Amino acid sequence: MSESEKNLDAHADRMLEAALGGKTAHQALLEASQAETANVEERAAAIGKNRERALKLLAEIEKAMG
Repeated sequence: MSESEKNLDAHADRMLEAALGGKTAHQALLEASQAETANVEERAAAIGKNRERALKLLAEIEKAMG
């Protein structure tokens, strides 16, 4: 490996360490996974609320149409 390749690898390692904020790669992956799970749960809750609203609106429309 040439000196420039070693320098590039060292630079990439420093950038990775900075991006991880002192966490290990494993910790960063776990946090990302947990955040994604929370996002999925939030979307599922929003879908449920939207469904409830749509059903109420449909019931009101059907009631108005008699």
